Amino acid sequence: MKKKNKIIMMTMLGLIGTTTAVGAAGYMDKVSGILRSDMTVKVNGESTSMKPVFINGQAYLPARSEAAALGYQITYNAKDKEIEINKPGQEETVNYLRTSGVIVSVKELGSGQYQLEVLGKGENKWIILNADKDTVIKDGSGNTAALQDLKAGTQIEAEYGPIIAMSYPGQSHAAAITVGAERLIKEDVIQSVKHTEDGWQVQFGETKDGAVVPTLVLNAGKETSVLTAEGQPVDWADLKEGTKVRAYYGPMATKSIPPQSPLFYLVVLSGEGTEQLAPAAAQEFRDLSWNQLTAEQKAHVTTKQNDASVEVVDAVGSGVLAATDEQKKLLSSIQAAGGKLVNVTYSTDQDELLGPLTVVFDLDTKAFVGFNARR
Repeated sequence: MKKKNKIIMMTMLGLIGTTTAVGAAGYMDKVSGILRSDMTVKVNGESTSMKPVFINGQAYLPARSEAAALGYQITYNAKDKEIEINKPGQEETVNYLRTSGVIVSVKELGSGQYQLEVLGKGENKWIILNADKDTVIKDGSGNTAALQDLKAGTQIEAEYGPIIAMSYPGQSHAAAITVGAERLIKEDVIQSVKHTEDGWQVQFGETKDGAVVPTLVLNAGKETSVLTAEGQPVDWADLKEGTKVRAYYGPMATKSIPPQSPLFYLVVLSGEGTEQLAPAAAQEFRDLSWNQLTAEQKAHVTTKQNDASVEVVDAVGSGVLAATDEQKKLLSSIQAAGGKLVNVTYSTDQDELLGPLTVVFDLDTKAFVGFNARR
């Protein structure tokens, strides 16, 4: 950004004449001067073609010529009657903040303005950037990129600020954005996570015909960031089977089964990881629940054994009916500890009258607790 020196004055136009009209009626005066063509004006010891005009004993020089001789550029704004003198190459230092991360979401605000939620690395790991026509957007090769082409998963580097709104997350104007690779996005629960010689490996999967099938393997290295949706760092050791995450990876993947790809950002979705189970764990609870059903109950079930819904719920406030004293004691201890239950639910041909059939287990011990009350 150029640093500009502005001089606001009543401009003397045509100072090379001996008589100069300066102004408009009411606040400008007509002045007379003497052009001294016999005098030489030097700048830094070098002679110039400028000739001074003396008005009331004061020497005046033509502004444009004088500015040029001193290494300045001059422009005149006739509307505002303003002379602007600018020193080429003189820069005003702006201490921009920087971030390097991935776009979580893009919101169009209208009038060519966009709001970008960015998560990654920098002074502010989670920030909202407002981009508009004044934002310089380029790709890694320096070519101009279009603001409207930015989307979730795009990796960027940005300069913004230096002013940040005191909100959570902070908001600021993006001065410049460099567009990187477009990462693929996977939001799911972790099937497994393990430490390898090169870093960490995260695996996702699904259940097909009762069997857990891996669908994607992501390999993490030193460049991988693990953080919450608010930008707080997360230790790899805290990740476990069933943690819900959003992974930014690729875009290249192997043609193996399952495909493998590099992992760049792994976002732990706070408050959701304990509410879902990995496919293998969910299938285990389906098998346990099926074994708890009587032959009569199974006769009314319309859901396939491996298609029953599985969810984790708070023990406090649950609708489970514990039948035996042992089950009642177990339920009370789980509730007292603020623990979780696993509900495995089947649809039946009696739903209209009684509602679905739900089998309930302790999340930690997998012990059978009872059935949820039906209507």
